[in-house]
Amino acid sequence: MDEKTKCQVRQQSIGSDSNSEDTLRNESALGSASALPLDKRICLVGGAANDEAVCGAAQSFGVPIVTSPDGYEYAGDQSCSTIFVLEKFQGPQYDHLCKSRHPLLGMPALRQLAIRKDKLPNNTRPLYTLAMTGVVVCFTGFRNKEDLTRLVPLVHHMGGSIRKEMSFKVTHLIANASGGEKYKYANVFRLPIMNYAWVLTSWDRRNDMEFSAICDKFVSEFKLKPFHGARVCFLGFPEEEEKHMAEILVSNGGTVAPLDDPTCTHVVVDESQVTERPDVVPKAHVVKAEWFWTSVQKEISLEEKAYLLMELNDRVSSPSVRRDSHQATPGSASRRKRKRLLETLAHPQQSPVVHHKRRSSISDAGLHSVSGSFLDCTASPDKALYDGTESSTVPDTPRKGLTARQQVFLELVQTESNYVNILDTIMKMFKKHLEEMDEEDALLNNTELKIIFGNVPLIFETHLKMLDELRKLSAHWSEEKCVGNVILKYSTDLLKAYPPFVNFFEEMKEMLTQCDVNKPRFHAFLKACQTRPECGRQGLQDLLIRPVQRLPSISLLLNDILKNTPKSNPDHNALDQALASIREVMTHINEDKRKTEGQRVMFDIFNDIDNCPPDLVSSHRSFIAKSEVVQLSSSEGLSGKGNPLVLFLFSDQLEICKKRSKAFNTMKSPNTVNGLHKNSASKPYKHIKLMSLSNIKRVIDIKETEDCQKVFGFVVRHNDELKERLFTFVMSDEDADKVTFLKTLCRQMATNACTADSDKFMAFLEPHDLDINTSDVNNGTLSKAFKFATRTRLKVGRAFSFNKTPSKLKRAVSSMISSPFGSSTNLTPASQLAQMRLASYNNISELGNADNVDSPPIAPLSVQPTRKLKTGSLGVSALKRL
Repeated sequence: MDEKTKCQVRQQSIGSDSNSEDTLRNESALGSASALPLDKRICLVGGAANDEAVCGAAQSFGVPIVTSPDGYEYAGDQSCSTIFVLEKFQGPQYDHLCKSRHPLLGMPALRQLAIRKDKLPNNTRPLYTLAMTGVVVCFTGFRNKEDLTRLVPLVHHMGGSIRKEMSFKVTHLIANASGGEKYKYANVFRLPIMNYAWVLTSWDRRNDMEFSAICDKFVSEFKLKPFHGARVCFLGFPEEEEKHMAEILVSNGGTVAPLDDPTCTHVVVDESQVTERPDVVPKAHVVKAEWFWTSVQKEISLEEKAYLLMELNDRVSSPSVRRDSHQATPGSASRRKRKRLLETLAHPQQSPVVHHKRRSSISDAGLHSVSGSFLDCTASPDKALYDGTESSTVPDTPRKGLTARQQVFLELVQTESNYVNILDTIMKMFKKHLEEMDEEDALLNNTELKIIFGNVPLIFETHLKMLDELRKLSAHWSEEKCVGNVILKYSTDLLKAYPPFVNFFEEMKEMLTQCDVNKPRFHAFLKACQTRPECGRQGLQDLLIRPVQRLPSISLLLNDILKNTPKSNPDHNALDQALASIREVMTHINEDKRKTEGQRVMFDIFNDIDNCPPDLVSSHRSFIAKSEVVQLSSSEGLSGKGNPLVLFLFSDQLEICKKRSKAFNTMKSPNTVNGLHKNSASKPYKHIKLMSLSNIKRVIDIKETEDCQKVFGFVVRHNDELKERLFTFVMSDEDADKVTFLKTLCRQMATNACTADSDKFMAFLEPHDLDINTSDVNNGTLSKAFKFATRTRLKVGRAFSFNKTPSKLKRAVSSMISSPFGSSTNLTPASQLAQMRLASYNNISELGNADNVDSPPIAPLSVQPTRKLKTGSLGVSALKRL
């Protein structure tokens, strides 16, 4: 090695020459460099020589390393291959080194090669980073050559290569417009079609050592949108639908254009409204709405050929009808009439209206459709409807020569055939298609598919078998044929198939709605399917409601068949039993749905209550009612006075919860402040007490006055206690019905006590009997609680104060708390009862007219003088034993 090379090697040493360790390392490198071949060396140019990471990477290759401020002195040296490492790929220095035909590397590329332990490149193409290593691209749609002149070098600088034509080696297509032969090729072979911004953004991240331009997330972000460069006009759609489609178009790279725009590329039409091809610019494609929505779903601009809107006569193909070469003018009435006739003959199932002559009430039931959908009354697309043969056709109505019984039966077969076809559409067009999608293209996951379609197959299989037997009866019809036996045969299967679907119909509908809103591709898939004739212009949600409607429809039709069947006919008894079985199935479905919903509500309540007792959820318990209240009493064993509470009434228990308030709870609990118990604190209710209805001895209704609204109370005694407690509340919801809630509570108490008389559990008091003090107007915590609980201005002019209780209340309460099952002697004088206006309602309906009664009927109440009433909130906690 000559002295010049040794000098340059010394210059590339990292750190100060004064550092002894660095000096020894450099001398060692110098000594070993004399033994290295001189066919390859690394030259660190400019700022690259001052980067420690770059210098360390250069040393890992085991070749001589030289440094230079510009590299010019080595550019003309052809005695060995010099690999120049530059800080930037621009400027006169870069341009001069490019002409030397030596390999050029960027600082990131050198470090990435060292990390991967790859060899130094021998190509003369500058390589700044390895972000596009292995990428082979092809360009299409670029009319401006300056754009390509800018993009091509960037691809090369990042390690990619370029092909002029599409081939099996191409990995990515970079397109500037949707369409063309290269675009179709990439679509067929499922190659990523990229926007040119993919290259520009990758180059912006060229200094990121870990960046890769081909990672899935980055590639999906810059895929070419399906309508990139397209100018689309929508024709024949309702205003709201057109607005929605325009938003989808813009979000997918397209632009809305008017019909007369010479640059318009596509005209999307609603084929149900537009029957003739509109007059557009020659280059514009006139396509159906299915093209638009399917392109959105597949995220690719589909080939327009399969979705072109042709003349109506071109779409009608019938061997018995030929187009006349001497047709009338396009605008003549005769041609339009002929088109409608041909369309009806070729596609009878697509007609949304079938004109029938009026026959009878059952005809109206079938034609107007008890399900409320025209699909129940349209002609079935299956030609083998009436006799099971391919050549049979739908007879006109009225059907001449047919009995009334046979006509209604044929209507049953017709609607059943339509129903099965709808289920078949759901199973094949939707369910099967979604399930068979590749994992990378899947629109729904397995859970979503299960919730939406999981309960449909059993219904479809049952009705498919039932339809087959009904068709056999139709093909060999006689008045003695037993229609009822067919229904009876499958009644058990219907009982198994329908409850799961009906019970979880709301969940299915909610899941479908969520997926439709949150998944644009799934929304586009539903819209594309809706445009097809098999769906009858109805969406998936409209089709999925049909099982809910089918059994009532069958019940009505069976009832009409029964009316037209003589009692002497052997089918009469069978029809009667079949009708009863269908009604039994519907009753079971309703009852099962009620129980399922009740259990679901219980789980929801349980999950909303913090520290809720686990035994609240039970198979024998059901939710009855709910009431939001504010506590007026301050008795022990409950919450504090003025607290907002919620009463959940179940069939045998009363769950009392505190309603959490952001305003009242903020910064009060250290656990909340520190973030502890986050899940518990997020629940809207906090458990206070789970009270058995058997422990509630009396329900007290306080008569309504202007200053006393919706106040009531409970007299409670636990089995292990001798003292009773009085809890008083006021309903905080202005729309709540106090009378209804108290009646419901008393009925549940009577049911648990196995008694039919629920009136004995109800008692009432006049407000002045409790000595309600109205002096405290909107004062204190109670007023704040009212404002929070109602969230609006509560229509109560005064708060309530029970701090002072008159002596007459002692006697009133003592007589009121007697057990409804007791038969003790009445110890209260009648004069005192009259003065206190305390009584039990003999008729629970009197509660509704309580305000209009001067004095309600008085019923003597027995009292047990040995009991004590614990009513701290009412100021009678110190009551002496009566």
